[in-house]
Amino acid sequence: MIKPVKKAVFPVAGLGTRFLPATKAMPKEMLPIVDKPLIQYAVEEAAAAGIEEFIFVTGRDKSAIENHFDHAYELEAVLAARGKTVELEEVTNIIPKAGALSFTRQQEPLGLGHAVWCARNLVGDEPFAVLLVDELVLSQTPCMKQVVDVYNERGGCVYALAEIPNEQSNRYGIVDVAADDGKIIDIKGVVEKPAPSEAPSNLSIIGRYVLQPEVFNYLERMESGVGGEIQLTDSLAKLIDDGIACHGLRFEGRRFDCGAKAGFLQANIAFALERDDLRDDLMAFLENPSAS
Repeated sequence: MIKPVKKAVFPVAGLGTRFLPATKAMPKEMLPIVDKPLIQYAVEEAAAAGIEEFIFVTGRDKSAIENHFDHAYELEAVLAARGKTVELEEVTNIIPKAGALSFTRQQEPLGLGHAVWCARNLVGDEPFAVLLVDELVLSQTPCMKQVVDVYNERGGCVYALAEIPNEQSNRYGIVDVAADDGKIIDIKGVVEKPAPSEAPSNLSIIGRYVLQPEVFNYLERMESGVGGEIQLTDSLAKLIDDGIACHGLRFEGRRFDCGAKAGFLQANIAFALERDDLRDDLMAFLENPSAS
């Protein structure tokens, strides 16, 4: 029997140093893509996949994330008094049901695997999703829903995969392919940041996972990997060694690495071009950016 995925973990403890000074006093997860912060895109994507409980693994100075998903009574009162019903709906509709949000701390920056492990008591003994907020996908069907749909069909662990230039393999977790039907891939191994000459494929795991709770058994060993950090990929490889089926999905959509400045700017443009209220003005600017 395949248990449903109802919980999602969001590792959001990072410092966002690549976006200083903007992130000196604001979490990088609150950086906006057009008019919505990255963290909201991730939560909405998880909700569209059937997720009902949202677990944030935070660090210091991340209270803005918690506040974003709570009522702002003064703002709501002002919007209501001014008859700004659309804006009022926008700031209240993002608030999950009472009790749906949980927060736990990652006290030390010991890596993604450690961040996921910090959520173990909130996840419990059931499959769960992990979403990395820096990764944003523009697609017809939300990327996490695509991943969960494959999980509901096949069980095990499922990861969203993207093809990368071989010379970039030392920046990602790379999968070793057992079978590939062009969309869904059976995975026989995973390697964290291999050298291009040692990469088993050009398929990297992006920040969308469905994981089995057995992963915590390996994460709790606190074994350091590449960069001296506790790598999630290392524990995923051990799950495969223990016989847990792992699948990859060539997802539909365009992925943006919003942890990098270029990817962040590209995402803003791409998402703005999807908007009827912004497309024409933005296209006019892009066609002639030097015009006054």
